[in-house]
Amino acid sequence: MRLFLIGYMGCGKSKLGRKLAPELGFELLDTDKVIEQAVGMTVAEIFAEKSEPWFRRRERMVLEWLADYPNDIVISTGGGLPCKGDNMELMNKIGPTVYLKRAPENIVGRISEHGRWKRPAIRGMNDEQLLAYINQNLPGREPMYSQASLTIDCTTKSDEQIIELIKLHITEYEKSNK
Repeated sequence: MRLFLIGYMGCGKSKLGRKLAPELGFELLDTDKVIEQAVGMTVAEIFAEKSEPWFRRRERMVLEWLADYPNDIVISTGGGLPCKGDNMELMNKIGPTVYLKRAPENIVGRISEHGRWKRPAIRGMNDEQLLAYINQNLPGREPMYSQASLTIDCTTKSDEQIIELIKLHITEYEKSNK
């Protein structure tokens, strides 16, 4: 099984993936890290030196590679990956997709100064600027994110509660896809 964690930056995809994968006995893959390791550059450096479209093509290549991945795996995606082309449709064909939804104010509190520095679009923003950016940007992504096979409002849930909801979803997904 290939389980995709999707959502806006700072919603907890990577952190939750690190907790969820061992609990399920799955491997863990972060699409941004795969690309960074392959290219030898950070996402910020790739955007600056090669361009966002170049990065998005690499994301698509990773998705296509995952379609035939032989082992059970939790995949933490970059926040923009589901929003490009037919990536969301492809992920839904490959396996269950979980949208980790959070309120914009909650996201702001989760993105540290270092987290802002490593993301080119929000580098140097204070909390007020970041909240305005999220409020402007998130609604455009919401239609793609909402195509996930499961949406979890994580704003008031613990990681343990989220993991239990995902486990239930996996069980239901496996039953309906036999």
